[in-house]
Amino acid sequence: MSGGPARAALYWAPELHDPLHALGSAWLGRDAETGAAPAQPALPGIDLHEVTAEARRYGLHATLKPPFRLAGPYPALREAAAALAARTAPFDLPPLRLESLGGFLALVESAPSPALRALCDSAVEALDPLRAPPSEAETARRRPERLSPGERAMLERWGYPYVFEEWRFHVTLTRRLAEAEMAVIRPALEAHLGEAPALPRRVASVAIFTQRAPDAPFLIAERLRLSG
Repeated sequence: MSGGPARAALYWAPELHDPLHALGSAWLGRDAETGAAPAQPALPGIDLHEVTAEARRYGLHATLKPPFRLAGPYPALREAAAALAARTAPFDLPPLRLESLGGFLALVESAPSPALRALCDSAVEALDPLRAPPSEAETARRRPERLSPGERAMLERWGYPYVFEEWRFHVTLTRRLAEAEMAVIRPALEAHLGEAPALPRRVASVAIFTQRAPDAPFLIAERLRLSG
């Protein structure tokens, strides 16, 4: 793995022509496609750069295959992900809406999408042979003692607790917010995004995100078109 990424992941990310790409990237203060740092909105009394720090590091996305260290060379991952994309047909994504998930603001589906769940499940399974087993420290960071029995089983088998029936589509846009912060940030974020989340959109690709070093931001290495 000399010269290869520290970690990789398979994500859904808005297409470049989708208004959500520009708006979401500006909110986070980083474009995962280019690495550029667009100016973030100014919120009275709120340090938005701090509020979005963790989400910014991972980039604007919804997780399909969670980040993992590679057990082999990057081209093997690319080949497996391309094969998955080639056997997956494009499909429509339900309109998105802003929701608080335990205090984190995120975009979620307005209705379940069987096609999206099937893609996510397939990604977790198809790319798993390329995943290096997590270290004890990596497992400990997931706080297994706080997980449900089902989540612990997923962590042990797949290296991440929120996959398959534990998975939920979400595009994280903030850290966990206090009540006073939520009262300011949520309406500002709703105004910033406008009608973009609810626009019709086609899931026509998946994106391989890579991280060059443990503390580096994730960037889109390539987008793979769905052609099944």
